[in-house]
Amino acid sequence: MATIELKRVSGDFGFEAVDANGHTVKMDSSPESGGQDFGIRPMQILLMGLAGCSAIDVISILKKQRQEVKDYKMIVNGEREAGKEPSLWEDIDIEFHLYGDIDEDKAARAVELSLNKYCSVAATLGKAGADIKSKVFIHPEVTI
Repeated sequence: MATIELKRVSGDFGFEAVDANGHTVKMDSSPESGGQDFGIRPMQILLMGLAGCSAIDVISILKKQRQEVKDYKMIVNGEREAGKEPSLWEDIDIEFHLYGDIDEDKAARAVELSLNKYCSVAATLGKAGADIKSKVFIHPEVTI
């Protein structure tokens, strides 16, 4: 069982969440909703979790295939349902940018395996109705 402790530390909606290992995340509501921009919006944390989960999968798969990933970047864009409460993630577009001498087919397969088989965050969002699309870009030189 995972345990998270959440405490209010700034204004009405500024919170810090701490996991059992002491890792901290700051969260807040938007200024339009009474927040003070103290931290990340909770729904954005879901997109960050998706990126982190998938990144771990993709790099692990490519390492097993003896692909040398010199650097890595993802860009995740999400659109939430309009006019609904709760407002779930509806459309999520992910760009995977891999840097190094990497086989394009192996990279595409690693992304497909991550998003459709291994990444628990992608599975959770998918079961909630999110449509997750991806594009893979291979860059031979490190330019991040």
